Amino acid sequence: MSKTTTNILALGLLSIMFCLAFLSSQGDSITMDELSHIPAGYSYLSQRDFRINPEHPPLIKDLAAFPLLFLDVTFPETSEAWTEPVNGQWWYGWELLFNSGNNPDQMVSWARFPMLLMLVFLGGFLFWWTKKEFGNNVSLFVLALFAFSPNLLAHGRLVTTDIGAALGFVLSAYFWIKFLKDPSKKNVIITGLVFGICMLFKYSLALLIPFLGIITIVYALLKKESLLKYLSLAVLIGIIGVVFVIMPVYQFHVSNYPVERQLSDTVTILESSPMGPLKDLCIWMADKPITRGLGHYFLGLLMATQRTACGNTVYFLDKVSGTSWWYYFPVVYVLKTPLAFSVLTIISLSLSIFFTKKDFCTDVINKTKDCILTHFTEFSMFVALFIYWGTSIMGNLNIGVRHVLPVLPFTYVLVSLGLERGLQKIKKPGTKKILVSLIGILLFWYAGSSLLSFPHYLSYFNELAGGTDNGYKYVVDSNYDWGQDLRRLSTWVEEHDVQKIKVDFFGGGDPRYYLGDKYESLVCAEGPKKGWLAISATFLQSGRGEPINNFEDSRTNCYKWLDNYTPVDRAGKSIFIYHID
Repeated sequence: MSKTTTNILALGLLSIMFCLAFLSSQGDSITMDELSHIPAGYSYLSQRDFRINPEHPPLIKDLAAFPLLFLDVTFPETSEAWTEPVNGQWWYGWELLFNSGNNPDQMVSWARFPMLLMLVFLGGFLFWWTKKEFGNNVSLFVLALFAFSPNLLAHGRLVTTDIGAALGFVLSAYFWIKFLKDPSKKNVIITGLVFGICMLFKYSLALLIPFLGIITIVYALLKKESLLKYLSLAVLIGIIGVVFVIMPVYQFHVSNYPVERQLSDTVTILESSPMGPLKDLCIWMADKPITRGLGHYFLGLLMATQRTACGNTVYFLDKVSGTSWWYYFPVVYVLKTPLAFSVLTIISLSLSIFFTKKDFCTDVINKTKDCILTHFTEFSMFVALFIYWGTSIMGNLNIGVRHVLPVLPFTYVLVSLGLERGLQKIKKPGTKKILVSLIGILLFWYAGSSLLSFPHYLSYFNELAGGTDNGYKYVVDSNYDWGQDLRRLSTWVEEHDVQKIKVDFFGGGDPRYYLGDKYESLVCAEGPKKGWLAISATFLQSGRGEPINNFEDSRTNCYKWLDNYTPVDRAGKSIFIYHID
């Protein structure tokens, strides 16, 4: 296939992805994390004050909030939601979006647009890198998998840090590998700046440090280069990222954050932190003119680390717990990844194992060394996947497949390479023709599965789970129900002329804003109710699942009584509507 044809097809795939992501987002209400991220970003740019949502770095929120600077947005600077609580992100978010005379739907729509551009940029960069390294066929196959990925379409259009984390891993890997192969002054500086930028996307990108450290050591040892030289340059790259990117960005963001307020907020937030000396250092840095920006960065990092360790209330496979399951992410990944891709992965692995076994039957050690050096990019991707998957499985925060979004780009590359190289090594024309046809059918199935789920990408589940309609039976939260269907509930109520409806809603939106005087609060713990009920899947399943590990809260078994009733309808996929006589 010619270079021109390849580029035209790539542009077409990226255009399709943009359209799918943009159009599917138009009917979605603000989701849970967007309620804090969008207002937080606007406060950073308009007030230069980082009191809201410090547990996430600012760059994604800045990008999302930038278009809002050109709208007529009223900032609630005298509201208690802004002036009183420590990190009152949810209260402040509601005040800015729903209680200050602003247009929340307009603000959310504009804030999501930079996320769409970031998603398309990631797809374009991944295509460019794989074409440069592995050729036209592999790059197009990778981009097709990327463009029709339901999980990327779901979360790449939302104002969260998840797509930023995926972009950060890809950018850092590319520029670091480039530095390893050519440790010039130019590459050291560029890699340092890119590293600093990526560390401002999401705190989980701290995993870049062990990842980049491992591939640096392996490369230096196998190339028989000076390990001390490479490690020294790696440290220099880190210093460049901190001094020339992280510190200036954070200094800007705290420049109007009153010093006394920053110190008191830091002390309050870290009051129960078990981090010891790190906590003390963070508090010490909080009110020093030169270090307060970096201190706020470390505050967020400590908060993110503590949250990952502490966990969250989770419904999973008919169980409810405040602790994690080691198999949560593997199971959710299998159920929320198109089944066709799982089959492609199995075929790719089988081909790779079969031909690798034949090639490595003698002199395994030397051949392994040569193989790693020859295929160092692929080796680096394997290391990244191993670290990210291992950390996710061992962590205690089980709230969504979005947290393993960074594994998808590298997985697409490795699966595509396995298929391409396997086909090249098959000698029998008939066998090759059958396999090419099978891969084509699976790719068509993959794209079709994604297209048929439009516009409900957030609730997507594959055929193993019984499709999107049945995914809530396995897991909820950001895997299925993140508040995206509130506007669809409002439309449903209007179309069915419902005068009063009791709502138990999970998400970032305000049901009162959309339903007006038709809204009544539904409190799960108060027991059975009559009339029209609308219940978010997350709350519904949390109130019906079996509590384990001594878990108990106000929702334990509170919706068991609804097992005897069938919903009359749904708003979108995630809000269940009942009529109880």
